[in-house]
Amino acid sequence: MDQKTDPAIAAKAIVEAYLERSMVPDPEGARAYVSDDFDITFTGGRKFAGPHQTAGFNAKRYKWVKKKFIRTDAAYDAATGDVHVYNTGYLYGEWHDGTTFETNRYMDSFVVRDGQIVSTNVWNDSAEILLDKAGLAEAPL
Repeated sequence: MDQKTDPAIAAKAIVEAYLERSMVPDPEGARAYVSDDFDITFTGGRKFAGPHQTAGFNAKRYKWVKKKFIRTDAAYDAATGDVHVYNTGYLYGEWHDGTTFETNRYMDSFVVRDGQIVSTNVWNDSAEILLDKAGLAEAPL
């Protein structure tokens, strides 16, 4: 199998292209990779309907933010035809106070169906870092 015939390889490429567009940020470009009924859940259970909403949320939290991909894995579910894709790495960027960061861990999970992302869940350390910056963390990072 090659990228054209292996659904896991194709799904990984779709997810990475979506993430690249999301980081520009280019919500319109990112939208090309998601289904009409796309569902996205951010850390804390925040629900969004698409890349425009997540870009707006990120703009409130970060001055700018990007992802350094460490690994993208995929598993094909033969029973449903879905491909479950997991992308992990580090967020890097700048908080609104001018402080930079580069070791903010993240893990995103995706479901790709028929060549489009239908859902994603996003987890990262941002909330913990912000709690620590505010002196509210229960333990040191």
